[in-house]
Amino acid sequence: MVVRRDSAVGEQNSGGAKKPAKAAKRAVAAVKKTATAKKAVATKKAAATKKAAAANKAAPAEKAAPAKRAAARPAKPESRTALVRRARRIIRELAEVYPYAHPELDFENPFQLLVATVLSAQTTDLRVNQTTPALFAKYPTPEDLAAANPEEVEEILRPCGFFRAKTRSVIGLSKALTEQFGGEVPGRLEDLVKLPGVGRKTAFVVLGNAFGRPGITVDTHFQRLVRRWKWTEQTDPDKIEAEIGALFPKSDWTDLSHHVIWHGRRICHARRPACGACPIAPLCPAYGEGETDPEKAKKLLKYEKGGFPGQRLKPPQAYLDAGGKAAPPLGAG
Repeated sequence: MVVRRDSAVGEQNSGGAKKPAKAAKRAVAAVKKTATAKKAVATKKAAATKKAAAANKAAPAEKAAPAKRAAARPAKPESRTALVRRARRIIRELAEVYPYAHPELDFENPFQLLVATVLSAQTTDLRVNQTTPALFAKYPTPEDLAAANPEEVEEILRPCGFFRAKTRSVIGLSKALTEQFGGEVPGRLEDLVKLPGVGRKTAFVVLGNAFGRPGITVDTHFQRLVRRWKWTEQTDPDKIEAEIGALFPKSDWTDLSHHVIWHGRRICHARRPACGACPIAPLCPAYGEGETDPEKAKKLLKYEKGGFPGQRLKPPQAYLDAGGKAAPPLGAG
């Protein structure tokens, strides 16, 4: 009987111990559940706050998106091969637009072209063409101009601007031609650049158009356009000449110069290029610097492209046949 009583007591004690253990487990589970719930609420609130902050930044971010995309995707540098192809295509296009391109200075012989080119500095070819008839009528040869009275020459050259300096140059080069070259214009670059007032630009004009020897004429129009077209970033004329010459066969250099210069005078102007009327707009990296509206751009065209007279008093017949107009003589209005 004692044994059974102890067993019963043991069973009672065991059952009593199990009840508090279960209660403790339930309490721990409840705490954990509460903590988990609080954590979930906190996480949800943090996510909502983060989402709200992102929404507040969305509007300015969208406005800045184009700039960011542009910065993130810079234009791919043009390869040398692609540059050569684009440059040559531009010149092919311009050759079709200006098939009658030619020197815009009137001349009948190398001497006249040399003098006219020296006079064209800081003025237009039109002004030179309006002035030289009187000069060559009075001084037709280097010997005549070398012996001229400077004051009389200055009076004739006054319309060209810088007439005193230009008088010294044309008389000086005439004396050099008479004394060193027997009154003949030399056909070599190294000889031409030694003459007073004659640089590489002038020399190449004479060589290319009076002697048929290729040369690149780097005047202000040429410099402006080749930089706009990203053919070069050079600013020194000699370096520009070298870099552009490397893009084309030497046989193309003279015509290349005419086409670029013509385009610069007629359409791709320094201040207001007529982008909307430009035949090579798809090939030009600088498209948009000028007027892009086609109708407004047409009003900016100069010389024969705009229906106005050209710069020569006596232009080639091909120019006239293509609809070009001769320039008026000096004093004609």
